[in-house]
Amino acid sequence: MTEKTISKDKINLTKEEKEAVYKIIKRDLTIPEAAMLEVMNSEHCSYKSSRPVLHKLPTKGPRVICGPGEDAGVVDIGDSLALVFKLESHNHPSALDPFNGAATGIGGIIRDILCMGARPIGLLDSFRLGDLSNPHTKWLLKWVTKGVGDYGNCVGIANAGGDIEFDPSFQINCLINVGCFGVMRKDDLALSRATTPGNKLILLGGSTGRDGIGGASFASKNITEGSESDRGAVQIGDPYMKKLIIEATLEAIKAGVVDGLKDLGAAGVTCSISETADAGGTGTEIKLENIRLRESDMESWEILVSESQERMFFVVKPENVKKISEIFDKYELPYEILGEVTDTGKCVVKYHDQIIVDLPAHLLTKPPAADRKASYPKYINKLNRKWLPKEPKTNELNDICQKIMASDNIISREWIFRQYDTEVGLHSTVKSGSGDAGVFRLTEFDSKKGVAVTFDGNSHQCYLDPYYGGAGVMMEACSNVAAVGAEPIAMTDCLNFGNPEHPQVFWTFEKVVEGLADASKALGIPCVGGNVSFYNHDEVNDVAVKPSPVIFVAGLLDDVTKAVNYSFKAPEEFILLVGEIKAEIGGSEYTKVIHNSNDGQVPKVDFANAKTVISKVVNAVKSGHVTACHDISKGGLFVALTEMAMNGDLGYKISLKRVPSETERIDFKLFSESYGRFLITAKAEDVEKIIANFAEEEIPATYIGKVTKEKKIQIENSVNEIIINLPLDEIKQTWKMRMEEEMEGKK
Repeated sequence: MTEKTISKDKINLTKEEKEAVYKIIKRDLTIPEAAMLEVMNSEHCSYKSSRPVLHKLPTKGPRVICGPGEDAGVVDIGDSLALVFKLESHNHPSALDPFNGAATGIGGIIRDILCMGARPIGLLDSFRLGDLSNPHTKWLLKWVTKGVGDYGNCVGIANAGGDIEFDPSFQINCLINVGCFGVMRKDDLALSRATTPGNKLILLGGSTGRDGIGGASFASKNITEGSESDRGAVQIGDPYMKKLIIEATLEAIKAGVVDGLKDLGAAGVTCSISETADAGGTGTEIKLENIRLRESDMESWEILVSESQERMFFVVKPENVKKISEIFDKYELPYEILGEVTDTGKCVVKYHDQIIVDLPAHLLTKPPAADRKASYPKYINKLNRKWLPKEPKTNELNDICQKIMASDNIISREWIFRQYDTEVGLHSTVKSGSGDAGVFRLTEFDSKKGVAVTFDGNSHQCYLDPYYGGAGVMMEACSNVAAVGAEPIAMTDCLNFGNPEHPQVFWTFEKVVEGLADASKALGIPCVGGNVSFYNHDEVNDVAVKPSPVIFVAGLLDDVTKAVNYSFKAPEEFILLVGEIKAEIGGSEYTKVIHNSNDGQVPKVDFANAKTVISKVVNAVKSGHVTACHDISKGGLFVALTEMAMNGDLGYKISLKRVPSETERIDFKLFSESYGRFLITAKAEDVEKIIANFAEEEIPATYIGKVTKEKKIQIENSVNEIIINLPLDEIKQTWKMRMEEEMEGKK
């Protein structure tokens, strides 16, 4: 090879990684080879820190078609159909360039669904940002929302919902996680594999430029004062080309001319030629000069690791090249034949007839795992689990309720989701802001079924107790899906943490995964994929983000018309509370907002009964006797009830005497965030049927009050005294308008 080589000491790999490479390669590496190895050994591509821990998650299940290892998870939903879903992080790019970072995150996650053979039909997003009143937070929120909205709206995919938290730990390192899901016929499944030597490798879509070079490496290091110089690692998307790519790709799959398919995301061409070869037990050989360039002076290594957007990688039989080319021409999409599949087990790259890369595929795709140390965090030792807040006086309760409803993590998110198209495609039936999960009908498949999707996370509780915090996130996500009437069937995760080289950070990662795993096993929910984002650490201020797992749970409805939202429907309907309040108040919005405390016991998931509770809620909704259902989470009983009232524009009157609880403390009954609890409304004639449904498994289901025509929030204590009496319109105005006022400069 005449390509310039690089000395071993100048290659950006760890000692162990270099040993693994040079044990096989008995020569100096070329600069392109070194660049390929560096990017594939990055945390973002290799999962070298997380791999030894992630095996704890359950991945098997009767519905699982494709689990971890493919570009997206695939599960059987019956009627010869499959649901494909995935979530990803785009944290570092969004911190530097929030519009393009968020937009290309959406573009990338759409490709993950598409390359499995499914039509993407819905999007979700999860934001973690600093305090809402902070100007930098407002700037980030404005542009990440616009990035997600503009890209999704232009490509024509509906937004199904999302999740957002505000906390000072995300001030510099915002977390932007995005998800997508699609539905397909199982026979249309495409895999990221090159199994047959002689098959052609075709690159479809956008040209290759310097935008996105080193994106995976950039995502695998902390943000520092010099991070602004990495702005070129942020990709630039083109949603209009993406729309054409979606249609062309799906038509090619339907025509039976696709033998393998992969999107070009992290590590670009390098990832595609190596992962398809290794997965198929083959090799690949390409001619680099065949790639269309946006910038003519790009060096060979830059071309190989560029993450320029809107590109798809096809494996096609020689006899099908003409037919797939006609499809691409029909959509006026540029493409080029890069090379072909070989039987060598190697990735070979030629540039103007000279071999510049000759590496075993497995050397790129299976780098050594990192041996991370874990130690118990000092800050957890300082927490007082037995702490109890001072019990509030009766005359303080109205003010406390108003403060909680106006807090960053409770206020309406309408300012965000009204910028998203939720109607396009005519799939959406339960929309953002009206239900605990988004519900989509399967319009084009002539099926009565529906799918429910949700994103959930609770960084505050995961920080205070990583194990139970992780378990709680899983329980909350399944509860949200169940509340609309769907059976939770599978999950995928996005695990956002600080620097894994810090033992205390890595300990929290291990414990969160253990909590997720134990809850998933108890609920019978397999993990079909995921993403890990480390190095979310602000070196300038030495602040790591709080442990922030985000869970994407998918659910299935046999009859989509049975789905319910959480809006009160009519006066005089009965309000039922399912489940019991535990004497645990730590990690709640109440202790954080009112008492500014991190102490107290974080809610624990009841592993023994979790699946039964979820199943019974689903059965209740399926029966048709439930008019509205809402799980109880952030803010506790009071916030859940008030959200139902505001969405239905009706009031409520309840008695705390009827609320099942381990404690008689009023603040616990109102604001505890114990898991496995739901609010259900029903007509008078259906109440006993619903209670009997839960009684079969000895689950408390208690009548606590009624919906009222009078738009007031009225709560009685154990001796029938009204202790909270608030006008609904007044509290709704603050709850609904605060984010808009902050973002529009009205405060």
